Amino acid sequence: MRIVTGCISHETSTFTPVPTTWESFSERFGDVRGAAVLEKFRGSNTPTGGFIEGAEAHGFELIPTIFAEAHPSGPAPRPVFDRLVNELLDGIRAAGTIDGVLLELHGAMVAEGVDDGEGHILAAVRELVGPNTPIIAQLDIHSSISPRMVAMADVLIGRESYPEVDMAARGRECADVMVRILTQGLRPTMALHRLPMIWGMNQVTAHPPMRQAIAELHRIETQPGVVCGSIATGFPLSDVPDMGSSVYVVTDNDLALAQRYADELAAWIWERRADWQLFMPSTAVALAAAQKQARYPVIFADRNDNPGGGSPGDSTGLLRTFVNAGLEDACVLYIVDPEAVELCQRAGVGATLTLDVGAKSSPLQGEPVRMTVEVMACSDGHFHYDGPMYAGLECEMGPSAHIRQGGIHVILTNGRDQPFDTAFARTLGLDPRQMRYIGVKSAAHFRAAFEAWAGAIYVVSEPSVHSADTGTLKFHHLGRKLYPFDPL
Repeated sequence: MRIVTGCISHETSTFTPVPTTWESFSERFGDVRGAAVLEKFRGSNTPTGGFIEGAEAHGFELIPTIFAEAHPSGPAPRPVFDRLVNELLDGIRAAGTIDGVLLELHGAMVAEGVDDGEGHILAAVRELVGPNTPIIAQLDIHSSISPRMVAMADVLIGRESYPEVDMAARGRECADVMVRILTQGLRPTMALHRLPMIWGMNQVTAHPPMRQAIAELHRIETQPGVVCGSIATGFPLSDVPDMGSSVYVVTDNDLALAQRYADELAAWIWERRADWQLFMPSTAVALAAAQKQARYPVIFADRNDNPGGGSPGDSTGLLRTFVNAGLEDACVLYIVDPEAVELCQRAGVGATLTLDVGAKSSPLQGEPVRMTVEVMACSDGHFHYDGPMYAGLECEMGPSAHIRQGGIHVILTNGRDQPFDTAFARTLGLDPRQMRYIGVKSAAHFRAAFEAWAGAIYVVSEPSVHSADTGTLKFHHLGRKLYPFDPL
């Protein structure tokens, strides 16, 4: 069996000022094409790593084409998007005779003039390979599933964890299903139920109530005739018609059964729609509660300025709260500030200088925080993830610096990313596990590596380009009513 694979992955915010360029698709993991894809991602906790594992276990040939994954940011310019799609299609053509296609996509990609990026990609691949070549795509849990995506793919498989620690497992599942189609006569039929709902931040799968939702999904997956099922919580920062939550189920040649189970699971979720919403206090309110509770170390997760959702990563509300409180043994991971990094690297390790930190990207990100700091360390930003997310992969944060004012440590970066683990901070001489107060620019992915040793965690809300209270999150293109925006 000859299976071709490719990746075009981008989670798109239509509200962020952060642009997406051609270079964006190589900043995270490099410019990876052809055989280099197998070398880069073999053994990694990624969907493509799971494809590779499946190929080696089942003995089929995996033919790599393009791997293009960008940090979340604004809509891709149409020429960039078309170039990526054409490169994928050219790679499939060059592969010659193939038996199937395995794709790593996100599920919330928007390009200029293309509201449904994945639907467009899948349709282009389907037109090329024809109706009889199976196409299976692995998707993020934060996907906004369109009917076109379901129509163009044979099977879609979404991740079942948040933080998304099951990326390789779901990639392997895609490979397993592909083999069943090609060797065991499986005839997948897929049904979609789109919920009129925007899922709130109560979606960490290790905890109730989301744990119960995944358990209900797994119960349905054990039913006779069911191949797999997925819950997509949607991506709420894209103002496009297909934005929202959904359920999709795959059965073996029984579309009515697939629809019945998709409807059943969707009804279960809808009945509990209020449970998925999460109140987020300010950092100051959460800090007062944390100090009263005294369970250390305490983590404050700045959801609104999460680069993993497309935010600039330089809002200052959390940092200002730490500074005003005069905290000791405190750190912030990370603040994107190329200007401050350059000044630190020019001054050198051990130097003391006054900086205006953060809030350079937009007035909505707050005001810069003036700090007189010691430069503790500088680096080129190269490191390897510890995991469990992206375990073993090397990544680049760009020129970076570790600064300290009194008891407050800050990691400054050029690159935009959330702290999936502590590996990058440690390359700059900062071990967050030794801190008492930890601020992270992340919604939930930090939990994969931080939660096991945290005393308490607070998801906080501070002003940013993605903060509802700034009045900038105005939706104009949804085309339908969605809870909790509308009283449904």
